[in-house]
Amino acid sequence: MSGVTDVRRAPGPRDVRLASAAVFTVFLLSGVNFASWAARLPAVRDALGLTPERMGVLLLIGALGSLVSLPLSGLVVERWGARRTVLAFAVANASGLALASLGVALGHVVLVGAGLVLAGIGAGVWDAAMNIEGAVVEQRLGRTVMPRYHAGFSVGTMAAAGVAAGAAALHVPVQVHLPVVLGLSTVVVAVAVRAFVDGPDRHGGDTDRDVQRGGAPGGARGALGAWLEPRTLLIGLVALAAALTEGAANDWVSLAVVDGFGTAHATGAVAFGLFVTAMTAMRMFGTALLDRFGRVAVLRLCAGLAGAGLLVFGLADQLWLALVGVVVWGAGAALGFPVGMSAAADDPLRAAQRVAVVSTVGYAAFLAGPPLLGLLAEHVGYRHALLAILAPVALGLLVTGAARPLLRTGAPVDADAVEHPAPPAV
Repeated sequence: MSGVTDVRRAPGPRDVRLASAAVFTVFLLSGVNFASWAARLPAVRDALGLTPERMGVLLLIGALGSLVSLPLSGLVVERWGARRTVLAFAVANASGLALASLGVALGHVVLVGAGLVLAGIGAGVWDAAMNIEGAVVEQRLGRTVMPRYHAGFSVGTMAAAGVAAGAAALHVPVQVHLPVVLGLSTVVVAVAVRAFVDGPDRHGGDTDRDVQRGGAPGGARGALGAWLEPRTLLIGLVALAAALTEGAANDWVSLAVVDGFGTAHATGAVAFGLFVTAMTAMRMFGTALLDRFGRVAVLRLCAGLAGAGLLVFGLADQLWLALVGVVVWGAGAALGFPVGMSAAADDPLRAAQRVAVVSTVGYAAFLAGPPLLGLLAEHVGYRHALLAILAPVALGLLVTGAARPLLRTGAPVDADAVEHPAPPAV
C-alpha cells in the first residue's frame, strides 16, 4: 500500500548473534527428538512383538514421510517464512512421535505407523526450514557457521541417547518418556524461533509481482525450476555423497566391526562412537578451514579423507588400523551436507527452493542407500560392501566446483576471488 513506511528495524549484530544461537538450538532439538525415539527402538520392538523385517518396514514408512514432504518444503518456507515453518513442523514432529508412543502403549502397529508418517513429515520440513534460516544467519555473520549447526544436531542426539539410556535403565515406559521430552523440546523451539532474523514476511507475498520486479519465480513454478538447474543438481550430488557416507556408517559400521573382526558388541559401539565423535569435531572446527581455504578446497579434502578412511577400514587386517580408518572416514563425511546447504542458499531469492532440492537428494541417499548396502553385504560381507561408497565419494569429488559461491547475478565465480576476498577498506 502506497504511503505506508516500513518502520521495522533491520537486524543488528546482537540480533544476528541471538539468531545464530537460536538456529543452533533448533538443530540440537531436532537431534533430541530423533534420538529420543531411535534410542527406545528395542523397547518399541519388544512391546509390539515385531520381527526385524517388520520393524524395518515400520521405520521405512516413517522415512517416506520425510521424503514426500521435503520437495514441498521450499513452497512452505516461501509462504510462511522459516520462523513459522520451523515451529509448525516441530509441533508436527513431536505430535507424530507422541502418537507413535501411544500406539506402542496400546500395541497398535497401525497407530505407530501413522504417528511415524506425521513425525517424518514434520522432521523433513523442519530440517529444510532451519537450514534456510541457518544460511541467512551465516550470510549476515559473514563467516562459516553452518557445519556447527549440524554439529548441534549430533550433540542433541548424543544427549538424548544418554537420557533415553537412563529412562530404559529405570524402566520408564516409552509412552511416558517420549511425551515429556517432546513437550519440553517443543516449548524451547517456540521460544528459540522468536530470535530468527528471517520472518515469514521475507518469503510470502505475490510471487507474480516478485517476478515482475526482477526476482526469482516462486510457487510451483519456482519449485520445478530449481529441479532443472544444473548447479543445484550438482550440489545435490555433493550432498548425496556425504549423506550416503554418513548414513552407511550410522547403520553398518558397528556390525562391520563385530562381524569383520569377531569382536564383542561393545567394540562395535565404540567404533560407531569414534565415527560420530570425529564427524562432530570436524563440524565444530572445520569452519576455520572453510573460512581460510574456501568451500571447494575443503570439500575436496573431505572427499579425500572419506575415501582414504573407507579404504583403510574396508581392507585393514587389524582392528586398531580399521578404527583409525573409522576416524578418518568420520572426519571426511562431516562437511559435505552442511556446505551443500550453504551453497544452495547463496542466492536468498532462490534459497528455499534450492535447499529443498538439495535436502531431498541428500536425504534420499541417507535413507535408501544403507539398506541397499545391506543387500550387498549378504554376498561380500559388511566391510567390503562399504567400499561401494567409494563410487559416490569419487563422483562428489568431481563436482565440488559447483559449490563455489555465487555473485548476485547467480553466476559461479572464481574461488579465490570470493572465498578469499581482500579486506575491506577502512
